[in-house]
Amino acid sequence: MKHITVLLLLFSVIFLSACSSSTPSADQDAGAVTSLLVSGGDIQVSYTRSDLEALPTTQAVFNNVTYEGVSVAELLQEAGFDLGEIRAVKAVAVDGYSVNYDTSQVLAADVIVAYARADGELAEDDGTFRMVLPTAEGKLNVRMLVELQILP
Repeated sequence: MKHITVLLLLFSVIFLSACSSSTPSADQDAGAVTSLLVSGGDIQVSYTRSDLEALPTTQAVFNNVTYEGVSVAELLQEAGFDLGEIRAVKAVAVDGYSVNYDTSQVLAADVIVAYARADGELAEDDGTFRMVLPTAEGKLNVRMLVELQILP
């Protein structure tokens, strides 16, 4: 009986240890996100907020909030993609949530990767970067954006 108790205790410790060392929560990760990865095929480019601020800035309005950022089309061209060769774009959030966009949705001039609001910083729950598609429903406006995957 003593051996069973010891084994159960050991199993519990191992199990609890595995649970506590699992992936950090989205809130923890979002605070640590300092760059946006743009990837596809042989291209893999990482952008910081400063990098995005150096590109032409534009604004987009979603839910009565004016966001500042760079157009997705501009960003993809800057990364080295030929816009005519892109089939789709996948936006990935820090928690693994993702949205696949048709090029007609995401390459419109008013679709941006935002890094700020016109009146200041992004809200904490937006993360460092977020997608802004002014005419799309909320679930397509990915918050806590960490990667744009390009499908040629």
